[in-house]
Amino acid sequence: MPTFSFERTAPLPLDEAWRRLTEWPRHGAVVPLTRVTVVTPAPTREGTRFVARSGLGPLAFNDPMEVTIWHPPVDGEPGLCRLEKRGRIVLGWAEIEVRPGPGGRTRVVWREELRIRFLPGFFDGVLDRASRAVFGRAVNRLLRRA
Repeated sequence: MPTFSFERTAPLPLDEAWRRLTEWPRHGAVVPLTRVTVVTPAPTREGTRFVARSGLGPLAFNDPMEVTIWHPPVDGEPGLCRLEKRGRIVLGWAEIEVRPGPGGRTRVVWREELRIRFLPGFFDGVLDRASRAVFGRAVNRLLRRA
């Protein structure tokens, strides 16, 4: 069960970085073979649920998530969102934090614990490296696209 984190700095105001990272359907546009559907009414808040469906054909699976902490940035203060993964295959949690960074930029901190049911711990190192690559690339793309 790997727990990993990474940081990015973006030339964006806090609220814009937050918007780009928490518009859930946008994640489907940057994560390969994934579509994200929000299943609760807008706006996003604690209790919002969405499903990321990843894969192809019969090899696809659902990754349902629920927002359990929702504190958008206000008046230059940091923002924090926590997602609980509630699927039959993918379990764990993710946190997205935005905070003021150097030179008026925004610092993004992504923390995640990822568990794949039935995957032996022997594969934790591979899962950790693959997850950092996939999620890191997704965050880069989300921050770049308006």
